[in-house]
Amino acid sequence: MAERFNYRQDFKVGFENKCIRLFVEAYRQSIINRTIRLDWEENDITSQLHEYIENNPIRTKTPSIATDIEHHLPNKSIKKKKGFATRDLRIDLRFVTFCSEKEYRVFFEAKNLKEKSSALKRRYIETGINNYTSNRYPHGFLVGYLLEGSVCSTVNGINKLLKKDYRQCESLIPLAHPFVKHYYESTHQNCSIKHLIFDFTVCCLTTL
Repeated sequence: MAERFNYRQDFKVGFENKCIRLFVEAYRQSIINRTIRLDWEENDITSQLHEYIENNPIRTKTPSIATDIEHHLPNKSIKKKKGFATRDLRIDLRFVTFCSEKEYRVFFEAKNLKEKSSALKRRYIETGINNYTSNRYPHGFLVGYLLEGSVCSTVNGINKLLKKDYRQCESLIPLAHPFVKHYYESTHQNCSIKHLIFDFTVCCLTTL
């Protein structure tokens, strides 16, 4: 039984790392191709990155991974009547695979960030971090799309807002990661969250 448990855990970790690698390689491809505009909304950026993810041959290698964007998360607290689906939560990106008939899922929620925008940093907390800590979102990752300023200053700004809310123990802590240059983790009362920051300021692209 212990061997089976360890196998499943190892598979889960390997699957998560493959998802991160696919997402990071999509980001790098967008930098090489200079496809991201700094005035894009976060859904625009996710859609472009998802295109790279789907076309990456690594995705179809065993274990193969299926992906979709704007994935619906049924709201079990509301009664199903006309229009109920429009009130479902949506999470930006879902990865799915199977192992021995067991389904594994990994979710990513993305938020635009700017160093000088307290509103975007506050939104990162309120509709990103808080949606995970409140279990409105299932297990997953937060991805910040940095469109202005430096990663360090922007993350420090998020941590200052958490401190202002008496949540300094939930600050984003930088850690080394084999695939991600800017990787952080935060610890909360009922979960931990992994954060990836994609710095698009190196694109230096505005509108066409």
